Amino acid sequence: MAGAAAQDAAEQLLHLKLAFLAGEPPACVLALARKAGGGSITPHVQNFLLENCTGTNVDGRQNFTYTTTIFKRIISEVELSSSTVIDGLYEEFAQRMLSKAKDSLLNKTDHIYKEISFLSSTNDDVSSRLISVVARLSCSSNMLEGDTGCSLWPSSLFLSEFILSYPEIFSTKCCFELGSGVGLVGICLNYVGASKVILTDGDTSTLTNMKENMELNNLCIEQEHSEVLKESKNKVECKYLSWEHVSESDLWGYQPDIVLGADIMYDPVCVPHLVRVLSMLLRRNRSQGENNGKSGDEFQTEGPVAYIATVVRNAETFNCFAKAAADAKLSAINIASSAAPSNLLPYMLSYDRSSVQLLKITSLS
Repeated sequence: MAGAAAQDAAEQLLHLKLAFLAGEPPACVLALARKAGGGSITPHVQNFLLENCTGTNVDGRQNFTYTTTIFKRIISEVELSSSTVIDGLYEEFAQRMLSKAKDSLLNKTDHIYKEISFLSSTNDDVSSRLISVVARLSCSSNMLEGDTGCSLWPSSLFLSEFILSYPEIFSTKCCFELGSGVGLVGICLNYVGASKVILTDGDTSTLTNMKENMELNNLCIEQEHSEVLKESKNKVECKYLSWEHVSESDLWGYQPDIVLGADIMYDPVCVPHLVRVLSMLLRRNRSQGENNGKSGDEFQTEGPVAYIATVVRNAETFNCFAKAAADAKLSAINIASSAAPSNLLPYMLSYDRSSVQLLKITSLS
């Protein structure tokens, strides 16, 4: 019993650390801190946070304001409960407040660095899981003002879990992502052994951030700044792709086995262009009888297949996509239940997996 309790305590502290590194909302981090402390943020938990939130390997990449906010919330909560705030936490917070003005001048405040750690799905015992993949990402902290391409969305997390849960689908395959954003899906595709990973986006600032994220994760990327898609020997490429203007000849160098996307049907104006691009990518070089590594119907395909993860925030937009896809002779089936991925992010309390649909899209023509 004592061993099980110690293992459970270690798991809770691990989840707390991973939530902080992932930039989870302060309320979620504090909820995990309380759980780790058995209902309150104990001195032991405070020490753990202090040691794991201020080290040079973490704080050098972590947003200064985010960390300061976490410490402020912890101090306020512990003081209100008449419990003990450790001296080290007071001292660290005081130092941060003194250097706040200097930090605002020297540090970027529009981006926050996150580390998304996926736990292994090979062991049913959650408490003994190991971290299998760590994705280091620069993300926008200002997505409400339109910087959505540099933000991390639930559909991207879900699609990444799907890739890591079913690596045999993507291993040795050429994978092409639309609207790649921060590049999380690409990092997971590289991890499971995709033969080629092409990440695309139509926003130049998002593309620049995406390339920086690939470099953060030591992945080889396309270095040229051409806006035209060209063939490359690099395993991972980051390419500019405008759905409105791309032609079939622009895509000719790429014959993907799998097309992916996360939260890319967000605007009815963009839907016709998205469907056109999907049609071009899915109808080319169809080979009869091929499948992507699973025997279940949800994985069978006779040619290129797309997996699109999406949260239906606007029924009208989703229905617009469904109609446009049907008109273009594309089959779109929600396989989120039949092919549900493992929960590899149990520490991310803000991540609502149940809200995500996973569409398997194939061409009927």
